Amino acid sequence: MKKIVFLSGAGISAESGISTFRDSGGLWENYDIQEVASIEGWYRNPELMIQFYNERREQLSTVSPNKAHQIIAKLENRFDITVITQNVDNLHERAGSSNIIHLHGELTKVCAEDKSCVTDIGYRAMKYGEKAPNGQLLRPFIVWFGEDVPKFDDAIEVMKTADIVVIIGTSLKVYPAASLYDYAPNQALIYLIDPNEVTSISKKIEVIKEKAAAGMELLLNKLSLIY
Repeated sequence: MKKIVFLSGAGISAESGISTFRDSGGLWENYDIQEVASIEGWYRNPELMIQFYNERREQLSTVSPNKAHQIIAKLENRFDITVITQNVDNLHERAGSSNIIHLHGELTKVCAEDKSCVTDIGYRAMKYGEKAPNGQLLRPFIVWFGEDVPKFDDAIEVMKTADIVVIIGTSLKVYPAASLYDYAPNQALIYLIDPNEVTSISKKIEVIKEKAAAGMELLLNKLSLIY
């Protein structure tokens, strides 16, 4: 069974109604990105951070996986699939994908400040001052700017096994995630699904210049012809 590794980003979830991380001028849902997506922001104003991620969690509860998520999940019937996602939403899971690596954390989870004691809280709001079982302050289970990406080595090992790599919904500007496809075997087929011009490509990649859902339908036809 051929191994397909998907590297997904904000563009795939945008078609479900979730605002992308870099919509305009350093703002994310009208918040300064550095205030709500950096470890320094947490130290400066944890109450603001909690409010922001409570709002994101509430929004997530109102949206559904789209056609792109659904096609990726259904491909598990024919291929060995791993999804490496930069997204913190759970839309891949809700679509039915079973093997997912979340590089940047998960919105529906909280953890102690040392990243231990991870708890799934679903879509409920958390309050500042809530404590983990180890007595530490609870925080969103998100990898912020200024923090290590603990799942990155796992993602590299998976990428090394790929027969096919599909990059979807990501600008390839957020590192270290943007470098992951460089770890794919030289013989791997690599597809990039993105409606925009992407210039930071260092390997031979077949570009499908479409949004996520339309691009996945085109890719599905290509895979049907090959396999």
